[in-house]
Amino acid sequence: MRAIRYDHYGPPEVMHVAEVPTPVPAAGEVLVAVHGAGVGGGEQAIRAGELRRLLRGTFPRGVGVDFAGRVAAVGAGVTRTLVGDAVWGIVPHGTFGSSAEYVAVPQQRVAPIPDGLDLVTAAALPSVGTTAIRALVHEARLAPGARLLVRGGAGGVGSVAVQLGAALGAHVTALAGAGALDWVRGLGAAEALDYRDTPPGALPRFDVVLDLVGTDIPAYRRRLTRGGRYVGLAVDPARPVRSATSAVGNKLRNPRRYRMFSNDPSPELLADLTRRVEAGEIRPLVAGRLPLEGVVEAHRRLEAGGVKGRYVLETGKG
Repeated sequence: MRAIRYDHYGPPEVMHVAEVPTPVPAAGEVLVAVHGAGVGGGEQAIRAGELRRLLRGTFPRGVGVDFAGRVAAVGAGVTRTLVGDAVWGIVPHGTFGSSAEYVAVPQQRVAPIPDGLDLVTAAALPSVGTTAIRALVHEARLAPGARLLVRGGAGGVGSVAVQLGAALGAHVTALAGAGALDWVRGLGAAEALDYRDTPPGALPRFDVVLDLVGTDIPAYRRRLTRGGRYVGLAVDPARPVRSATSAVGNKLRNPRRYRMFSNDPSPELLADLTRRVEAGEIRPLVAGRLPLEGVVEAHRRLEAGGVKGRYVLETGKG
């Protein structure tokens, strides 16, 4: 099968389409013929080697964590899906490799895709959708009428969080680039502000701050109301190790006020995402559809900034 691989750290051009063996599903696994694979906004730093001290591994490496497609085969003991089922899902936590024609994953990592979504568009949502749900529903316990600030409101997770926050009845303020402000308002933000022109001190106080940027954390934490919650899901790219260490320290010192996690969705969370899409609370936002080898161009555009939503790679299996 064809799959995206890279053999050393570097710029987007280190990635290439490789011919690799098609995986065989083990007991409890399903083999999915991938129609679409999401391009993760956080993978550029990993590919470039900026997080090598935090995330170790061997080469060659794959890219991509979420996918949508049809079940092509099942291993022994699989009871949750049948061959031919349309599913979406996420590869096991801490691994990458969904940008490929086939992927074998434990049956708990897939769920039926929502009615009405095609198998390429659907790939934009599993990882960012489950992240947003966990952040706002489970970690922040966002309540109707609460004031929510989303830093990075036009990105993959941010654009879903804006939708979900509005659906939950919160007053959503989003920080984004100037070119995305109207777009973010259209997702449900009551206010959309240019992050370049809005210093933290100019903002009011919020019951929940969802931080998808990771810089200047103390200044944004000071914008919390008494009893507010700060959900930090990004590290400062200029100081990744120091930033991650500081975040862990914040959580240990005040776990009720400062929340952080590495998304590892349960089957129930994937099913909840499906329900929320079908209820109209969340929709996938596709910045563009590219062929598998278009992963290089997708990473270039992400590094240039200004992307609204997520890029999706098409394998041609559809």
